[in-house]
Amino acid sequence: MNDEVTYDTAAQADVILGKSDPVSETPMVAALQDGAGCHAGAETMEAAARQAGQSEILDRYAADYPKGPHDQPQSMCPAFGSLRVGLRMRRVATILSGSACCVYGLTFVSHFYGARRSVGYVPFNSESLVTGKLFEDIRDAVHELADPDQFDAVVVTNLCVPTASGVPLRLLPEEINGVRIVGIDVPGFGIPTHAEAKDVLAGAMLNYARKEVQAGPVAAPAGGKSDRPTVTLLGEMFPADPMMIGAMLAPMGLAVGPVVPCREWRELYAALDCGAVAAIHPFYTAAIREFQAAGRPVVGSAPVGHDGTARWLAAIGEAFNLPAEKVAEAQNMFLPAIKAALAGAPINGTITLSGYEGSELLVARLLIESGANVPYVGTACPKTPWSAEDAEWLRSKGVTVKFRASLEDDCAAMEAIRPDLAIGTTPVVQKAKELAIPGLYFTNLISARPLMGPAGAGSLAEVVNAAIAGKDRMEHMKEFFEGVGTGDTAGIWEGSPNLRPDFRALHQKKLDKAARAAKAEEMI
Repeated sequence: MNDEVTYDTAAQADVILGKSDPVSETPMVAALQDGAGCHAGAETMEAAARQAGQSEILDRYAADYPKGPHDQPQSMCPAFGSLRVGLRMRRVATILSGSACCVYGLTFVSHFYGARRSVGYVPFNSESLVTGKLFEDIRDAVHELADPDQFDAVVVTNLCVPTASGVPLRLLPEEINGVRIVGIDVPGFGIPTHAEAKDVLAGAMLNYARKEVQAGPVAAPAGGKSDRPTVTLLGEMFPADPMMIGAMLAPMGLAVGPVVPCREWRELYAALDCGAVAAIHPFYTAAIREFQAAGRPVVGSAPVGHDGTARWLAAIGEAFNLPAEKVAEAQNMFLPAIKAALAGAPINGTITLSGYEGSELLVARLLIESGANVPYVGTACPKTPWSAEDAEWLRSKGVTVKFRASLEDDCAAMEAIRPDLAIGTTPVVQKAKELAIPGLYFTNLISARPLMGPAGAGSLAEVVNAAIAGKDRMEHMKEFFEGVGTGDTAGIWEGSPNLRPDFRALHQKKLDKAARAAKAEEMI
């Protein structure tokens, strides 16, 4: 008879055994013993995860989020995306399981971006990781945290090392005292961008909520159920955009539903109870799979600019089988206002655009309709069926569209085109400014503005034109600081650098000799 006291059935669950030999011989343990840990490299981490029984998860991620030319994210840790989604939800607690340095960085960034709640952390060492004690510690933490008076759900996230070690979050109970338990793996070697990690958690929550709906009645939204068919919006956007979209849908007898990722659990039910889903951000593959499983049609693109709004309203009308006159009524009400707003806020200049938020193609459409020349658009997100229409429209305007664009792609395009303005990620903007090209950070200065309908039509002109007008100032600054902080003057010095051109010349001779020897070996 077993005298062990347990409080759930995790100990009785079937455990997926890896294909490796004893635990001490697995790549992840070897990496930990060597001190490499999460710096072991993507291939080592992925091999370890597969040996630890995580092949199913990694295969699903490979299908949902196909990688680009780089094997690991070039933006911030992808888990920041899922962490941010959880922290924005009311009555949802978050627990991270990962290396202490990773957890510190993620919590720092989350609070930098305005999180106002604590992040739970379950620490580990190599012994607790390989013996299974880490999973027991996670289970204890979940049971301690699952208070129905405070929380609707607890989200547990495995970072790289626990995922590579096979920590089985699937064995956690699905609910404790009425509190839902959602376990996800968000490894940097499986999720290419933090934007797609938002989809990992959104999809997991929608899957849980869909099963709850199938099982029986669920709680109604806090604001009550709409008396009109609704359109669920997929993707984080400026707060005014859903209201603008709602105004455009009203003449068609429709209303805006929740925005996914949602802000509270019961909104998930309302999101599933829609007539159609608008994939404003087209990379939410897991979330779209849940909506399709619920029988909901998905519409790509967005009501951006004149052409985008006209086509999007027509596509929504098709999804709801509305009569053509209803769609025309909405188009006639808003398209003239959009055209007037675009004409009243023209943009004159050449712009390269890149980012990792997923809305890059929409912003490019708006810039082009505002009069800008946009020869290159790069997005770190993948090509999906719901971005095809935007990509086709842009290519018809002579734009080179690069999906899964790397930092090298974006910088090369910017250096080759030498635009009047470079909109991109931090390193792209930094490189542009070094070349005296005005730059704007996409995430903070562009995506944090309304894009939809008449409100979005003129929203970019002021900041973009102001940046383009600063070209002379950038040239003056480059001339003033020319040579400072580069070459021999890089770093921090007290006095002048101690230059030794003789040492440099001697070292260059050695390099040249080695190059000649290598060339000679190739000819043999």
